[in-house]
Amino acid sequence: MGEARFVGEFQCPVRSLAAFEHSPYPEDWRELMRLYMVRRTRTFIKENYALPREGPDRKYLLLEDGTPSYFPDRVPRTVTFNIDESDPTDQDARLYSDAVVAVINALQLPRYGLGNYRNPKPDRKPSAAEARTLDDLSRAGKRLMGFCRTNLFKRLESSGSAFIQSIERHILRNYVYLHAIEEGLDLPIGTQNAEFLEIRAGDEDPDAVVGAEEQDSGEELEERPAALRTEEQFRRSAVTVYAHYSTAKKRQFKWLSPRFFTKTLARDLRDDAIALLGVLNSCGEWRSDRDTKLRALLDLLTQTHPMEKMIVFTQFADTVRYLETELKARGLQKMEGVTGDSEDPTGTAWKFSPISNDKRKEVKPEDELRVLVATDVLSEGQNLQDCAIVVNYDLPWAIIRLVQRAGRVDRIGQKSDTVLCYSFLPADGVERILNLRGRVRQRLKQNAEVVGADEAFFEDDGDGRVLIDLYNEKVGVMDEEPDTEVDLASYAYQIWRNAVQARPELERAIPALPSVVYSTRQHEPGPNAPDGVLVYMRTGEGSDALAWVDSKGNSVTESQYAILKAAECSLATPALPRRADHHELVRYGVEMVAREERSAGGHLGSRAGARSRSYERLMSYAERVRGTMFEIKDLTKAIDEIYRFPLQERAKEKLNRQLRVGISEEELVRLVLELWDDDRLCVVQESEEAKEPRIICSLGLSTQVEVR
Repeated sequence: MGEARFVGEFQCPVRSLAAFEHSPYPEDWRELMRLYMVRRTRTFIKENYALPREGPDRKYLLLEDGTPSYFPDRVPRTVTFNIDESDPTDQDARLYSDAVVAVINALQLPRYGLGNYRNPKPDRKPSAAEARTLDDLSRAGKRLMGFCRTNLFKRLESSGSAFIQSIERHILRNYVYLHAIEEGLDLPIGTQNAEFLEIRAGDEDPDAVVGAEEQDSGEELEERPAALRTEEQFRRSAVTVYAHYSTAKKRQFKWLSPRFFTKTLARDLRDDAIALLGVLNSCGEWRSDRDTKLRALLDLLTQTHPMEKMIVFTQFADTVRYLETELKARGLQKMEGVTGDSEDPTGTAWKFSPISNDKRKEVKPEDELRVLVATDVLSEGQNLQDCAIVVNYDLPWAIIRLVQRAGRVDRIGQKSDTVLCYSFLPADGVERILNLRGRVRQRLKQNAEVVGADEAFFEDDGDGRVLIDLYNEKVGVMDEEPDTEVDLASYAYQIWRNAVQARPELERAIPALPSVVYSTRQHEPGPNAPDGVLVYMRTGEGSDALAWVDSKGNSVTESQYAILKAAECSLATPALPRRADHHELVRYGVEMVAREERSAGGHLGSRAGARSRSYERLMSYAERVRGTMFEIKDLTKAIDEIYRFPLQERAKEKLNRQLRVGISEEELVRLVLELWDDDRLCVVQESEEAKEPRIICSLGLSTQVEVR
């Protein structure tokens, strides 16, 4: 919005903590906290700061009061449940059938892609407010459609009950729209817009977010004959729901006339509804007494671990409510469910884990919980280490969630030697899940429903390695990657700390070394790790820089972490004679860094880097909209700046983060223009006097010993 307008509206300086209180963007808070936070993983701390104990290989930290805090082992365990495709009464088998998967993959999902049905020639021009709403629909449509389809499959993996509920709600919302179109009434535009993508990590059904109010008001779907639901029943319910939306809940929606959409909208709404009705009728009513997954969970809670505290994680609030209801009905005591909609999730966490939260006086023994069923609302920011057993009732498609869930109980104060991590998987192996997820990926790519790539919905490994390791109970699968999430300053400092602890004389010797000092070590080349030279230099602008060039003088990588790893060697590593081309390769490295600093010739760096990826996607967008009403003149200037100058560090971090989660081209354009308008995009240095760079040291990577 610009600094002057911001100060005028909020009456506080932009560069103040008070300004952050007015920011709805998580990236702003991350940038602020980056100045004050050090990010070090459990594995990093364990390897570099923990002390070994005599006897079993179990490391510990020594707390300030002298108390040892041990690192428990995270032990994966598999819980299996049967799916018998040969049994016609097996309700899970019916849901996982090829026919059901084919129906979901073939859905048009028009409510989530309303922008695709925009009427190019409506009989009246939309108002300014209507035009803004229509533009929002156009920007969000394709990503929302991809999200909705993936969400249906995620709910299918979670529980049959949650999946059936979602199908019923989806059909009802379609008929609400059909009722409005057929009667010439305005369409209620709720979560079917770009804003919904910001809450995709939520635990509620997207169709329930706009539809929960009719349940609260007693306007639930009417009872239906056993295992059947007709189109007429849904149509009658839709009339009641629309009336409620258009009166008591009118302010919760934006409203658009059907005239702004083509006639194919009604056709696709009904086609999807009929297809999903077929799924309901073929699968029948969900019966909890035949739920083999629920039965396996009950056995785990009452037979395998009848006395221990256990936390059961699931992705969806509907699954939490289903499990809480069914487990209590089967006699399970001292348990509660927690979702993002719960009134006091933290209070429930204290009742479950009073010792680790220092709430023993507030929580009475009779109120203490033994079992907690929760969504990922409790997977971050809670102390739950009174418990040492974590159960993954469903497997998140962002595998990092598994690590976060285990981390809720594997914290300082955990007394157990082991943290058991149970994961539910079909008894016939992981092939069923891998096949399902693979088909969803393929569908998304074929229809280009996710702009750029499908990483917004699939953050696990594509080949299913993690799922296979979970099924086989491989040790270490629940640990995070050792170093990749550690901030670079901590990692570099740790190299120095380890070195001077092993050889204290280095603390004086290394700073006393002259500039341009060099050495060479033996190197085993790999596909992305050729031999060559590593260069550490200080640029003309006073910045530190690392470079890695191969034997032909080409850049290998711009990743500072990768270069530091390539330089790693033990105290016993011998120094080899200098490569014949060492100094020449150092010159290439220095020139490369200098070119990057000056940005002469528009060097974009690695194709996998934020600068190159952003440039290519922005150029593609600019070419596509050139000469249309969507062409943006300032975008051309921003693209040129990216081509000519390096990104600012904060801009690079923000773009990398958004590219990883699958930002759309439209949102990327908006983000880049915001950064460009605020002079936060690139380091622009056009007229400053050039200064001499300084080579600190270099390290040759040699596959052969060359004597000179």
